[in-house]
Amino acid sequence: MIDIQDVRAAATRIGSRVRRTPVLQVAPATWFKLEQTQHAGSFKTRGMVNQILAAPSVPPAGIVAASGGNAGLAAAYAARELGIAATVFVPVTAPPVKVAKLGKLGAKVTQVGSEYAEAYAAAVDHAAGTNALFCHAYDDPQMVAGNGTIGLELLEQIPSGFDTVLVAVGGGGLIAGMIAALSPQVKVVAVEPATSAALHAALSAGAPVDVPVSGVAADSLGARRAGQIAFDLAHSFGIPSVLVDDQAIIDARRTLWDDYRLAVEHGTAAAYAALTSGAYVPVPGERVVVLICGANTNPTDLA
Repeated sequence: MIDIQDVRAAATRIGSRVRRTPVLQVAPATWFKLEQTQHAGSFKTRGMVNQILAAPSVPPAGIVAASGGNAGLAAAYAARELGIAATVFVPVTAPPVKVAKLGKLGAKVTQVGSEYAEAYAAAVDHAAGTNALFCHAYDDPQMVAGNGTIGLELLEQIPSGFDTVLVAVGGGGLIAGMIAALSPQVKVVAVEPATSAALHAALSAGAPVDVPVSGVAADSLGARRAGQIAFDLAHSFGIPSVLVDDQAIIDARRTLWDDYRLAVEHGTAAAYAALTSGAYVPVPGERVVVLICGANTNPTDLA
């Protein structure tokens, strides 16, 4: 099982290739971790860089990834910085802003299917046929460990301490890293859209299961099945999962823009929606960090 030692090793490995993202205190006991300012616009750059650097070698065909958008952007960015080729499979429902950015980063982009699961199957086939290094978007030990470096930064950036971190969950690569870095000293809470709740369903069933995927945050949180690593860690540490509906996500995203001028994805806003909708109610004095994890959105609807 991934633990703090793996996260520390990842921090050493990726070093200055990723940004140390800022923390914004928005209330006496509430902070935002502004990971949307990371290279390529999301936390996934940490895990993707670590995953590639930890591989024994990268074949001439380079890397291949499947993504709703952000993991592909992270793969494209990491490949460009490391001087290797990247092929990214995304569903046809991927936001145009993400697809366009993939091209700008130099990746070869192929759109397949209407869900991440279909793009994933195509990427696996491509890797088998070309011998490219397949980089999983979330269910990979090195991806998880790299994502967990956010937790190490938080421990340094909030020296007075914090009690809880709210984390938006799709396949679970981010929350798995946060659990590995912070549990059991810090309470990690999963926040999922009610219409795309793979980890919530897995915890209820006792194992990862397929779930239907829909809603405003499906492009970034629309995993049909939670990753095994995330499930194992969440189950072992008794991680709670709260659900938020689409309207709560839309409202939270608008509030992040109106009050803080943070333009984020709907999936990112899900974590904040847990607070604004009352899905998660801190006890008096509880110190809460909201992980703001991705900025790859079309901001025209925020104007």
